[in-house]
Amino acid sequence: MRDELVITALRRALLGRQPANGLILHSDRGRQYASKEFRKLLAGKYLQSMSRAGECYDNAIAESFWSRLKAEMLESGVFLSLEDARVEIGNYIDNYYNPIRKHSGIGYTSPVQFEFKHISQN
Repeated sequence: MRDELVITALRRALLGRQPANGLILHSDRGRQYASKEFRKLLAGKYLQSMSRAGECYDNAIAESFWSRLKAEMLESGVFLSLEDARVEIGNYIDNYYNPIRKHSGIGYTSPVQFEFKHISQN
C-alpha cells in the first residue's frame, strides 16, 4: 500500500471530522503508517497507536469492518473501475455503515448514534 493512500484518507477524515487534539489513531504496523509524512500529519496534535507485531486481535475492530465490507459490499463480485470502487465504498461507509448499521460491540447502535451519545454526555 502506498503512503499517499493513507495520508489522503487521514487528511479527508481530519478535515471532515475536525477532531480535538489528543485523538488516538490506531493502525497495524504497516510501513505506510510509520512513514515520515504520515507521522508528520499526527505530530503535536494526535497520538499514534500501533498493534503489536503479529497480533491480529489488536485490530479486531478493523478486521471486523473488513469482514463486513467484503460480505455486505462485495458479494456480487468486482467493481467496474477504481472510481466506481471509491464511490461505492464511500457510499457504503458514509450512508450505511456509520449512520445506520447496528454494531453489537457498541450496544446495537450505529457508530454515529454512539458518538453522538458519547459527546452529549461530556
